[in-house]
Amino acid sequence: MTRPLRFCMVTTFYPPYNFGGDGIFVHHLSNELARRGHHVEVIHCIDAYRSLGRDVPLATYENHPNVTVHGLKSPFGCLSPLATQQTGSPVFKSGRIRQLLQQGFDVIHYHNISLVGGPKILEYGDGIKLYTMHEYWLICPTHMLFKFNRAPCIKQHCFLCSLAHKRPPQWWRHGGLLERAAKHVDAFIAPSRFSRDLHQVRLNVPVVHLPNFVPLSDGNATQTSNSAPFTVPYFLFVGRLERLKGVQTLIPLFRRYRKAQLWIAGTGNYESHLHGLTEGSDNIRFLGHRSQDQLEALYRQAVAVIVPSLYYEIFGLVIIEAFKQQTPAIVRNLGAMPEIIEESNGGFVYDSDAELEAAMDRLLENPSRRHEMGLCAYQAYLQNWTAESHLEGYFSLIHKIAATRG
Repeated sequence: MTRPLRFCMVTTFYPPYNFGGDGIFVHHLSNELARRGHHVEVIHCIDAYRSLGRDVPLATYENHPNVTVHGLKSPFGCLSPLATQQTGSPVFKSGRIRQLLQQGFDVIHYHNISLVGGPKILEYGDGIKLYTMHEYWLICPTHMLFKFNRAPCIKQHCFLCSLAHKRPPQWWRHGGLLERAAKHVDAFIAPSRFSRDLHQVRLNVPVVHLPNFVPLSDGNATQTSNSAPFTVPYFLFVGRLERLKGVQTLIPLFRRYRKAQLWIAGTGNYESHLHGLTEGSDNIRFLGHRSQDQLEALYRQAVAVIVPSLYYEIFGLVIIEAFKQQTPAIVRNLGAMPEIIEESNGGFVYDSDAELEAAMDRLLENPSRRHEMGLCAYQAYLQNWTAESHLEGYFSLIHKIAATRG
């Protein structure tokens, strides 16, 4: 049995000051470790959250008593994350971060560090150091490898692409800061084989494949996706409403598809544009921000979750959340998403609108097929994407590094 360890999670975003799946995953991991008797401290940047247009979080999140959260704020406000983005260093928060990391941790686990400290923060503190690649920040200034905000990046033009994304160029990337700082990390963790292989091609660092997870909530095993009939058949999208998430590609199809509705859960900068595209349609519903409990009910009653992302998703947490509710997924053939479908037989992969519509028809017209795929998805979830399966690999990696260090 692993003795209680001291962990420090370093991340730009942490609930409730978060936008996407990276902060949610850090919350899951921190609290699962805490429930098993470990002490966890979290360092995150409130200024970064506010600099991106939010002052008040949309939801509340609870932490286990063994989790201590340090939400950093600077007197310089939004200038602090901007300085970090430009210099690759914590600058205004350097002293406080050093002070916190000097408390002595067995494991320092970095996540999205782009605005909380940049690569320089990898040099701070002692202990076993891990870095989970929740995005492509190590190899892409815009994090997403979504070239010119239009298509997946195949050949890099980083300076012009940064301008297209309305982000100031990062001058520190033209030096050797990242390469020097990366040497302080014992292992980089990729949630998917796709992400692992892509990073190994573009970045010369050791990368370990360890899938993310979704906690198994109390009573989940007794829930079934067929527990109540559909009042209105619907397909579900869950996520940030941004161009790269691809919701706009679904709207023309559902404007003419009368067999089921499209329900869209989430908010984002692209929301008003999407509302304009759906004007006059009674077949598409915007649900706004929903709590986790509300999302679970939406997953459970959906015919399937559709993930139409136009960029290389690093993992696909929404897919696993659907699987947990015994609901299949239909995903674009891009990034890490197809490997989840292949491993589970829990849905369909599509390349064209015609293939997407055919997959939707198959699930709608054959409820038993949907039920079978949902069961396959759930069994794959139990085997591959629970906290237990993740932590088994997580501690195996830590022990291996500790043994190597002696």
